[in-house]
Amino acid sequence: MVDLSQAIWRKASLSAHNGGCVEIAANLPGVTAVRDSKRPDGGAHVVDRTAFARFLADVQGGRYDV
Repeated sequence: MVDLSQAIWRKASLSAHNGGCVEIAANLPGVTAVRDSKRPDGGAHVVDRTAFARFLADVQGGRYDV
C-alpha cells in the first residue's frame, strides 16, 4: 500500500471545462495517484508513473474517445 499522506494534489487543468474533477499527485516516488476532487476521502487510484505517462500520451494521441 502506498502512503498518500504526503501527496501534493493538483487539479487537472481541463477538469473545470468538462465537469469532471480529477486531481493527481505526482510527487510520490515511482507512482502517480489519481482521485476525484469531489470525494477526496473516497480513495485514489495509484498507478506506476511510467504506465501513467503512457496512458496520458495515448489520450493526447487520440487513442481513446474522451
